[in-house]
Amino acid sequence: MFDNILNQSATTLLSQDIIKSKLPNSILFSGPQGSGKFSCALETARILSCHNGGEWNCTCSSCLRHKAMVSHNVLVVGSGNRNLEIAAAKDTLLKQNIKNSRHLEAARYLYLRSVRKLTVRFSPVLWEGEDKLSKFAPVLESINDGLELIQVGRTLPDHEELKKILDDIEKNCEKLEFTFLYDSIPVSQIRNFSSWAHLSSQEKKKILIIENADLMSESARNALLKILEEPPEDVVFILTTTRRSSMLPTILSRVRTYNFFERTVEQQQNVISRIFHYDGGLGMTQMPESINDFMNRYLPVDPEIIKSYSRVFVETIAGGKVPDIPSIVSSCQKFEPRVLLKIFFEGIIECQKPLLFSAQGCESSAMIVEELRRAYSNATLYFQNPTSVLEELTRSLMQVSFMNKGSLRCLCNE
Repeated sequence: MFDNILNQSATTLLSQDIIKSKLPNSILFSGPQGSGKFSCALETARILSCHNGGEWNCTCSSCLRHKAMVSHNVLVVGSGNRNLEIAAAKDTLLKQNIKNSRHLEAARYLYLRSVRKLTVRFSPVLWEGEDKLSKFAPVLESINDGLELIQVGRTLPDHEELKKILDDIEKNCEKLEFTFLYDSIPVSQIRNFSSWAHLSSQEKKKILIIENADLMSESARNALLKILEEPPEDVVFILTTTRRSSMLPTILSRVRTYNFFERTVEQQQNVISRIFHYDGGLGMTQMPESINDFMNRYLPVDPEIIKSYSRVFVETIAGGKVPDIPSIVSSCQKFEPRVLLKIFFEGIIECQKPLLFSAQGCESSAMIVEELRRAYSNATLYFQNPTSVLEELTRSLMQVSFMNKGSLRCLCNE
């Protein structure tokens, strides 16, 4: 079991609980970004539905559907910045196709799953009753048409034709994620799932995977809590989070947590090599030290450029002036995908570290971090646009400086 999840002790505990039939109906995978939580959630769903004990090489009808990510008994909700993985998998497939290497079929499998990790979130079951359903349907159909051309069992086209197909799929995936996918989980999808969960199934289990479960509106959290209090007997809930402390205590009390840990540099490099068959390129002179570093190379704006704008933002405020927010937002590609905004905020946290060398500065630092949390929540939970978020953050940071007698002046690059 869990042969495809590398270097995580949680899989041992999961295997034991599954074998002993002690796995509860509601579980939470908690750990840092890039630690394999979502992949493990998909694999747990496959194992629980398997007709033959859950071994990775099983070829039962249920396992084949789960591996192809076309099972009708799994629903996935939540945002996950899937387009970075799609871009990385696309690059892998193109390189392996040119080489006609022994890893070609593995690269094809990786790519197909990377795209379906996004498209699976657009099940009509979850979007029933929403206007967006009719709007994204043509985009989804176009993606599926493209995937059909490179399905397992078909001869892949030559490099130029394959690149055109993958470019078209990538463009539509970006539109699907950035235009239609919610940053936080809406209550309508939890309610739609609840109705679906009470329908009978021919499979062993019906499974709901909630990625980034900490990013839920208050009404969605309450709706989920109500289902967890009286869950249907044949339904399993698998939640994932990078911020367990942000989960409602009442939800945490109803799930069993399996902790995922930051892999060592060597282990992460092993994952990059084994999964993406990376052997150089992307402007990198050496192997990336983390999976996140590897993925970030596929961002439309270099992370270091994003952080340079963080410094401009902080230094301008420290100097008592208002930053040119429209220019920052435009230069940072309107912070799409949303992970760019997270990198921008991480850059602000790095910039304000000199404050920690004085008592007054420490107080200012704590206030800044709290304002950043609030700003990120406004962007991800309440759909506030980046320009408004940065304008409000500017006012807040200026107020922090004023309340602490200009303590931010030490951050001004003069």
